[in-house]
Amino acid sequence: MAISPDEAGAMLADIDAVVAKVKQSRIYRRTGEITILWGAIIACGQLVSMAAPRWSLWDWRIADGLGVAATVILMARGRSSQGLRLPLRFLAAFALVFLFGFLWSAVIGRFGPRELDAFWPTLFLFGYAFAGLWFGAALTALGLASSALIVAGYFWSGGWFDLWLAVVNGGGFILCGLWMRRA
Repeated sequence: MAISPDEAGAMLADIDAVVAKVKQSRIYRRTGEITILWGAIIACGQLVSMAAPRWSLWDWRIADGLGVAATVILMARGRSSQGLRLPLRFLAAFALVFLFGFLWSAVIGRFGPRELDAFWPTLFLFGYAFAGLWFGAALTALGLASSALIVAGYFWSGGWFDLWLAVVNGGGFILCGLWMRRA
């Protein structure tokens, strides 16, 4: 039985479509794990900041350090067949975003506590929105929707801003991570 060149081309196109869907599913699954992790870290960090504001600087340093370490472990997991190779491009991108944020928030902008609470999540959510241009619209939707809710909370939540961030930012990450793991 012979197939025509058109049929062969259609079959190859179908295979390429399946491969693309599997790649996107793997990216969403891994990103979902990381998103859930950071959602829990953000929610806990915001609640600790709300309960003990004088410890918030150390709270966030510890939370961010644990989050970065856990993210690197999650990203390196699954690469054991190739040897433990750290995702250096990811670490470099994270460092660049952090340095950019530090430059603007501490050196040039000199933001107050409320401004810092709004700036840092929206900065990293911009990264999610940007990554979505390559890896799928869900990341872009997460970044833009969460940023809009954070800005709304900044203006209208009053003294409940930390709780607003715990629910909207942390809870939003957890919900989106759960959704992404199903995709």
